[in-house]
Amino acid sequence: MRIAVVGGGISGLVAAYRLRTLLGPDADLLVLDRSDRIGGILYTGALAGEPLDLGAEAFVGRRPEVPELLCELGLESQLVTPAGLRPLVWSGGAVHSLPEGTLMGIPANAESMRGLADAATLARIAAEPERPLTWLPGSDTDVYGLVADRFGAQVAERSVDPLLGGVYAGSSRSIGVRAALPTLAAALDNGAPSLTAAVRAALPPPSNAPVFGGIRDGYRTLLDALAARSAAKFVTATPGTRLARGLRGWVVDPIGAVDAVVLATPAPVTARLLGGVAPAAAAELAGVELSSSVVVALALPRGTALPQNSGILVATGEPLRAKAFTLSSRKWPHLAHRETALVRASFGKFGDDAALSWPDAGLVAAAAEDLATVTGVDIAPSAAVVQRWPGGLAQYAPGHTARIAAVEAEVATLDGLAVAGAYLHGVGVPACVASGTAAAQRIAAP
Repeated sequence: MRIAVVGGGISGLVAAYRLRTLLGPDADLLVLDRSDRIGGILYTGALAGEPLDLGAEAFVGRRPEVPELLCELGLESQLVTPAGLRPLVWSGGAVHSLPEGTLMGIPANAESMRGLADAATLARIAAEPERPLTWLPGSDTDVYGLVADRFGAQVAERSVDPLLGGVYAGSSRSIGVRAALPTLAAALDNGAPSLTAAVRAALPPPSNAPVFGGIRDGYRTLLDALAARSAAKFVTATPGTRLARGLRGWVVDPIGAVDAVVLATPAPVTARLLGGVAPAAAAELAGVELSSSVVVALALPRGTALPQNSGILVATGEPLRAKAFTLSSRKWPHLAHRETALVRASFGKFGDDAALSWPDAGLVAAAAEDLATVTGVDIAPSAAVVQRWPGGLAQYAPGHTARIAAVEAEVATLDGLAVAGAYLHGVGVPACVASGTAAAQRIAAP
């Protein structure tokens, strides 16, 4: 059986690995990728002579997919957890503690927002349960529209936006409630009488388990292991340019006839490839928009007096160029032992990709200057590296879940074809692992 996996990111690599385990050594697996390397938006670069992730650097630890995959591959010793420090929020020209006990920044009570929001907003949050709530079960709206209406714009811009920006490189205005906050949508569908009540119902139960996990030597360790265990043939710097029905299955240009195909490509690429075989799905995917971002990693003198926090998020509307800072040496104990202090600055959100065109020197200077502003510390990088991510993350706009359901319904009618990727059911690495697994199981099913 000859199978093409188009897209060598984490979703495609997991699909190839799972296909090998399901179909055995005789399967002929080919992985195509338009880049000259595998991994997609997971990339472990180097800073100050040591590895550092310059794309995603963590995964949600409460989901099982990544820890289980690491164990399968004999990489369990690579699993690391953060130090447990909280992030700060830069708002109104000062740092504040990130509100606790929230659902993606949406509070369950007014007290959690004290210090970050003004008195009028606190009063509005406290009184919200007394206001009638209209919600049509099954409906969807952008997060900003819901939160600003019920709690006020300050909650959306100062508490919710910084967190959504970290997940989607978007904002509450570009992200839909149903896709990004499914437990909240479910609580509203079930008749929660207020947003306060819905948040309280949607919050996960208290747990001492780490919220996030990471990989000690970077995602490259996982990517390389998946590639090796898949025993696939990798064809890099070669995009899939056309998908068509063939005499015995499918034709994927430029590699020719195959029995089955996994499309593990970004939504716009998948839309183009599906245009001739699944036009309704292609039309839906053409509506998925992407955001771009830039990561600037700085190596600082080890004694730099950075705050004892995991990072500093930036509220909407602040006159800074950077959108967030990860204080990597504070966040991750295994990085704290290095000879330099490590910080990652993030630039760009949906609708604002200007940073992609800035020169490297300008980005490094902006990162250092903005970091000095939010920390009050002299910042003197000894080394820096810039990584651009054009079109790196899909925006889960209102209606996204219905869009994806329509895509999957049409693809399900086509034997030997599966889709996988970060635009489907979550942009995080665990969701991508799950999508790659599901795609492989569909292809391998008798």
